[in-house]
Amino acid sequence: MKTTMTAKGMNISPAIENRVLRKTQTMSKYLRADTEMFVRMRKEKNQRIVEITVPINGVLLRAEAASEDNLFMSIDRALAKLEKQILRHRTRLDKRLREGLTADTQPEFIEDLGAGDQEAREVVRSKTYTVRPMSQEDAVMQMELLGHSFFVYVDLDTNQTHVLYLRRDGNLGLLVPEA
Repeated sequence: MKTTMTAKGMNISPAIENRVLRKTQTMSKYLRADTEMFVRMRKEKNQRIVEITVPINGVLLRAEAASEDNLFMSIDRALAKLEKQILRHRTRLDKRLREGLTADTQPEFIEDLGAGDQEAREVVRSKTYTVRPMSQEDAVMQMELLGHSFFVYVDLDTNQTHVLYLRRDGNLGLLVPEA
């Protein structure tokens, strides 16, 4: 498995590099040998944020974790989140992951496997609504008026369905599907 590390606002010391490589190599029991893992570390105020991204045949696994002034804790938390994603979506990812992944594989990073973690999520509410063509500005206004964190609309110019969403940093994002 190939691990690529980048850092923003901080230096990657040999100790950090060795820790990341050692920890990410334990994920090889879930991933094929030719899988590439991207580890991005950044410093924001007193937060140390680690983001791990693993592209696997059209599926993108992504985990992010932050802690105050402790990069090693952020690394461990991000790997635990990534491992939870793999275990939760095992049946869907099984075709893309290594064939030897079995149910008796012991998790490396997850400390507490509670009953809530193993249960499959279910759709508890379904809603239908009329989608009408509108401009991006109208969609932003409509989303703010409704107080939602996302809004689905048909773009007036392209006649395509778009998803407008509120990002964690307070800005807006736009998802435009591509066939």
